[in-house]
Amino acid sequence: MATTPSSPFAFLEDLLGRIGEKLQPPAWAVHEMQHRAILFVNHVLQQEPEAQDRLARQQGRVALFRWRHFHMRVVATPAGLLDLAPETAQPDLTLTVAEPSPFAIAGATLRGDKPKVEIEGDVQLAAEINWLADHVRWDVEDDLARLIGDAPAHAIGSTARKVAAALRQFIDKAARTAPSARPPADGGTE
Repeated sequence: MATTPSSPFAFLEDLLGRIGEKLQPPAWAVHEMQHRAILFVNHVLQQEPEAQDRLARQQGRVALFRWRHFHMRVVATPAGLLDLAPETAQPDLTLTVAEPSPFAIAGATLRGDKPKVEIEGDVQLAAEINWLADHVRWDVEDDLARLIGDAPAHAIGSTARKVAAALRQFIDKAARTAPSARPPADGGTE
């Protein structure tokens, strides 16, 4: 008897997983994406002096972030920001996201949960990164206001919050009503 997938996105997750295993971007593209991610994170960190102070105390420490076949090494700078660390740099801390499904991670994020992370290495660096994850947030409205003005930025922010709330409700409802992946105990016969 065929079983029902436990997620409405199971087919898409499987398809993306198979494509991701076979198609790997070139090294230069990976490096460029990582560099852009660091620029964005540093932009957000520059809005939080406390975050920069905490990172400055960890200068020279290397953290390795891993998820599936993706990985990125970052190093804390004396300015309290991040930079890409060389691929050969020995990490002081390794953080591995244990959840393989991007949809499960997105759902957890929309609910305000953190994905399960396996942690190996320096406890103090792990504590600082945890503090950053808990306290540093991107103020999208503030950045938009610099570009388009306060009123339009507030309208866009308000709309985005409503969309996020609707997505949260949809995901919560889908999680509560998702059929079990197991067949009935009696084999499905009456």
